[in-house]
Amino acid sequence: MHPCPRCGRLPPHGRTASGLCVYCGQFLSTVDWVAWPPGGYQVRGPRPQPRYTGPPSYPIPPRWGFPLVTWRRPRSLEPVPATNGQRAGALAGTAQPLLWLAAAVALLTAGAEVWRYLLLLDSRTDALPAGQLRTSDALVVTGGVVSVLVSALAGLVTLAWVRRAYAAAAEVAGVAPSRRPRDLVVGWLVPGLNLFVPGSTLAEIEHAVLGRPPWRRPDPSPLVRAWWAAWASGVVLAVITLLWSLRDGTQAVADGVVLHAVVDVLAAVTAALTAVVVRVLTELLQPAVAGRARRMVVVPVGKPAGAAVDGGS
Repeated sequence: MHPCPRCGRLPPHGRTASGLCVYCGQFLSTVDWVAWPPGGYQVRGPRPQPRYTGPPSYPIPPRWGFPLVTWRRPRSLEPVPATNGQRAGALAGTAQPLLWLAAAVALLTAGAEVWRYLLLLDSRTDALPAGQLRTSDALVVTGGVVSVLVSALAGLVTLAWVRRAYAAAAEVAGVAPSRRPRDLVVGWLVPGLNLFVPGSTLAEIEHAVLGRPPWRRPDPSPLVRAWWAAWASGVVLAVITLLWSLRDGTQAVADGVVLHAVVDVLAAVTAALTAVVVRVLTELLQPAVAGRARRMVVVPVGKPAGAAVDGGS
C-alpha cells in the first residue's frame, strides 16, 4: 500500500475499487517501477548474475543494417521548376527599375545637350569660358556613355521578359507560340524588323492574356499603340542622327546637337512607357496564370435575416 502521490495520505481500507484516492481523487497507480542495471532482470538465487561488458561487437561487419548507398537528396527538398509566368514576374521586377533609371539618365543627357546648344549660340558673338566648355563636354560624354550602358542592360532584361511573357501568354491562351524565341530576339535587334516585330509581339501578348479568340486579329490598346509609336520614332530618329553626324560644318554640328537632344527625350519617353507596359502586362498575366489552380477561401457567414437580436424581445 502506497500513499497518495498528491495528498500523501493512505487509503483508509486499502486500495479502493475505483483506483482513486478518497481524499483528493488522484489516480493511484497499481504499477511499481523498478530500475535495473543493463543485463535484464536479476534472478534471485545462488546463480551469479552476468556482468555487463559493454555494447556488442562483431568480428565482421554484420549483414543487417542500412544498405551501402550514397546520400540522396530528399524529394521534398528538390527545387520546383518555375513556370514562364513566374519567371516573367521576376524579370519584370528587375526590368522596371532599370527602365526608370534609363529614362532619368536620358533626360539628364538631353539637358546636357540643350546646354551645349545654348553655349553654341553664345559662342557666335563672344568667347566662352573654358570651365563651362569642359563641364558641358564632361556632362555630354558621361551622360551619353551611362545612358547607353543603362539602356543596354535594361533592354536585355526587357527582352528576356518578352520571351517569358510571350510563352506564358501562349500557355494561358492554350495555343502554341507563333514565334520562336530566336525569332523574337532577331525581330527586336535587327534594324528594319525592329520597327514592326516589337509592337506586334506586345500586342499578341496582350491579346492572349485578355482571353480574346486566337483566330481574331490582335487589336492593341492605346498604351501599346503609344509605346509602338514612341519606339519606332526613336529608332528612325536615331538612324537619322547617326547619319547626320557624318556631315561637316558648323551648322551640321549645331543640328546634330539638337537631334541628339530630341533622341534622348524620345529615349526617356520610350523607357518610361516600356516600364508601364511591362507592369501592366505582368499584372494581367499573373492572375491568369494563378487562376488555373483552385484555392480554398474561408469567408464569413452573415447572420440570417430572421435571426433574433441579443437583448430583443
